[in-house]
Amino acid sequence: MSMSMNELFSSVKIESLKGNGDVEINHIHFDSRKIEEGDLFVACRGTVSDGHQFIETAEKKGAKVIVCEELPAVSNSEITYVIVEDSLAVLSVLAHNYYGKPTKEIQLVGVTGTNGKTTIATLLYRLFKRLGYKAGLLSTIRNYVDDKEIAATHTTPDPLQLNALLAEMVAEGCEFCIMEVSSHAIDQKRIGALQYKGGIFTNITHDHLDYHKTFDAYLKVKKSFFDNLGKTSFAITNADDKNGKLMLQNTKAHKFLYSSRSFADFRCRILEKHFTGMLLEIDGLEIWTNFIGDFNAHNLLAVYAAARLLNQDKEEVLRGISELTSVDGRFESIISSNGVMAIVDYAHTPDALKNVLETIEALRTGNEQIITVVGSGGDRDKTKRPLMAKISADLSDKVVLTSDNPRSEEPDLIILDMKEGVDADNLRKVLTITDRREAIRTACMLAQKGDIILVAGKGHEDYQEIKGVKHHFDDKEVIQEFFKL
Repeated sequence: MSMSMNELFSSVKIESLKGNGDVEINHIHFDSRKIEEGDLFVACRGTVSDGHQFIETAEKKGAKVIVCEELPAVSNSEITYVIVEDSLAVLSVLAHNYYGKPTKEIQLVGVTGTNGKTTIATLLYRLFKRLGYKAGLLSTIRNYVDDKEIAATHTTPDPLQLNALLAEMVAEGCEFCIMEVSSHAIDQKRIGALQYKGGIFTNITHDHLDYHKTFDAYLKVKKSFFDNLGKTSFAITNADDKNGKLMLQNTKAHKFLYSSRSFADFRCRILEKHFTGMLLEIDGLEIWTNFIGDFNAHNLLAVYAAARLLNQDKEEVLRGISELTSVDGRFESIISSNGVMAIVDYAHTPDALKNVLETIEALRTGNEQIITVVGSGGDRDKTKRPLMAKISADLSDKVVLTSDNPRSEEPDLIILDMKEGVDADNLRKVLTITDRREAIRTACMLAQKGDIILVAGKGHEDYQEIKGVKHHFDDKEVIQEFFKL
């Protein structure tokens, strides 16, 4: 597909232009290795490398147009150079224009926050499918173009992949797209040109400080998503999160609150809690749901609020919510033949881990032991490691500290970082077993009838990343093997 520069650079602020401004472009790339004859190359300054270093490579491979923040030392008279202030921001606009501005044709809802993004996005997508619509999903676990599944490699794809997927959804007749919006994607301007019908804020807790450096910087990035919503959009926030209302402080969108504890536009009460589900009251009507835990009540309430603001019928929405089932790796339970329950959950932040363990504690009816298997990822925010171990030891009867995705780090050293957070009185509860398979096996051997094992951190992931290599590893498969299911 080719496009003229006039169409492609619509609404792009150009600082200066050198060369022919009336050129037909074949494809857009920000990776010089993908350039072919007649393509446009965007030189972006990234966290690892600077695309300006690869301008010459792009030219040699046949790029017709170079978008950059500064001219190369030696320019080619046969090539057009477009100088802009921020290449990353411009890439997002170019990608949106190139793929026909897909968000003008589809109602796009973004879900952001620390915990709950995947659950809310996935359930909202499934709800709209149940309501009879064609819909798309962009999430951590997987992407969908209506019923067609597409593997997900990042929470939010790069601008070219993202707009290509949205354009495919439009072509397939999808009316809605639900999208997880990560802080990295906001900060790296991957979503800058997209037009959102609405945004949902879940909560914000300790995470990604390896990237954002401070909690305040992380908070500001999340808030900027809502700051940039348009006047015709809606913005829904969790009023029970201490930073929830802050998210909406400067938004131009229509503001709505959801809460299980205080006055809000959308309210929920938990009437009954069981290991098999909850009885909820949402907007005055009772529904039974297969989900467990206060955090899931919030997630379902956010799904309900978004669906109502997307003009769906109240009773149809509640009926649909009552039929939804859990998302892969989110509080998934497996029961052994001798009555031991194992729960697999993606909890990989202190707050998420605390929520899951408090949910299990609230459902405990007698002397059942809680045995937690938990690790922490390598090459990521190190400050959360001791906090996660402390929470596990405080809220469990036994803890097995183990490896998660160590990546380039030594797993034993990660475990030592975690163990530093455990109070002296709780050290007796803690075992350290580096091999994750052996750690899960040990937890299964320690468990008696009625006990509850929580295997936290990896959830839906079916791999372990060690020294840059991904090895197949699925917590659920390992548990089922040891349970002989």
